[in-house]
Amino acid sequence: MSFNTISVIGLGYIGLPTAAMFASRKVKVIGVDVSQHVIDTINRGEIHIVEPDLDIVVHNAVRDGYLRAVAIAEPADAFLIAVPTPFKGANHEPDLRFIESAARAIAPVLEAGNLVILESTSPVGATEAMADWLAEERPDLSFPQTAEESSDIRIAHCPERVLPGSVMQELINNDRVIGGMTPLCSELAVTLYKTFVLGECVVASGPRAAEMAKLTENSFRDVNIAFANELSLICDRHDIEVWELISLANRHPRVNILQPGPGVGGHCIAVDPWFIVSASPEEARLIRTAREVNDHKPGWVVQKVIDTIGACVIEKPDKRFSDVSLAIYGLTFKPDIDDLRESPAVTIALELANRLERGIRIVEPNIAVLPDGLSECTLTNVAGASDADVHLLLVDHTVFKKEPKPSGVLIDLRGMWEK
Repeated sequence: MSFNTISVIGLGYIGLPTAAMFASRKVKVIGVDVSQHVIDTINRGEIHIVEPDLDIVVHNAVRDGYLRAVAIAEPADAFLIAVPTPFKGANHEPDLRFIESAARAIAPVLEAGNLVILESTSPVGATEAMADWLAEERPDLSFPQTAEESSDIRIAHCPERVLPGSVMQELINNDRVIGGMTPLCSELAVTLYKTFVLGECVVASGPRAAEMAKLTENSFRDVNIAFANELSLICDRHDIEVWELISLANRHPRVNILQPGPGVGGHCIAVDPWFIVSASPEEARLIRTAREVNDHKPGWVVQKVIDTIGACVIEKPDKRFSDVSLAIYGLTFKPDIDDLRESPAVTIALELANRLERGIRIVEPNIAVLPDGLSECTLTNVAGASDADVHLLLVDHTVFKKEPKPSGVLIDLRGMWEK
């Protein structure tokens, strides 16, 4: 089967690069999004997110007529759903309303022979739930859950496996895990992704295995980061430099400890482990503990800053607590991107803004406007923060590494100044 037109539902951090990649291979792509701002921006050949090389690909694809954005789904040969999957409630239960909304939005334009792929990172069973929602909307078509190989519509799960900041390269080179609801569904999905994927398209036994694989990958990293973050707390108590400790331990040929930080952010590592915990609360004890360790770190950082400011006051009796100025470096959840989703740096900044009487200077080169709750703070550059009394590094952006270490009291959560 040939795929002449592809529709990508959700033009965010994953959907837009994926759409652009297909369009760069001279495949007509219709992007669908609920934001008129996103639609208008893309149709001008511009982008609304920060991702290296994406702007050039989108510009060329729009100019050449291979990519356009719309608000309402149109007919296509294949549909890729790349919408958010947050969690809800105190028990971190997965929220599938965006997937359901996307499924019901494309249902009216489905035709026999179409392929529907869920790319959104999802809890186990989400792909089958999507298939049921589609079947509810289109009783005139047959689906794999009932008709198996003879179904009119083919359905698969293929989670993204990319690192923000390197998405365009990783979309091409990384292996893809594909879990079709039938062998034919998997086969067609492999054909589709081979349009641009140079990595291996590995076929899983079904969508549940593919869903669990993505959750497992991110949970593994979360556990490793939790170990590093816990080490940082222990080292702080014993006055040991954690960056040196990890460097020494990693000289062992079978040890590879990741780097600690202010917590864990982003829409994947900070969210996906909870999908496993929610579905298997009695079994997922280590995964839950790792999440709790990483979720605890921002609170520890806040108290570290408060204690440091208090120490500054003790050392300089002429200063009151409210006189001590603070500069925060970085708000995004990782370096050199503009993504604030689940960012521990934002959590820390918000709490400090609530607790400190004096305005905070925030250095974040990848955003133009501070998020809600930080309106009393000042968005500035490195030079504008240089005379602060306390400097808190939360994100080690490349631009920060090119600047001299600031004077004053340093709290380095990424080891950039310490190293």
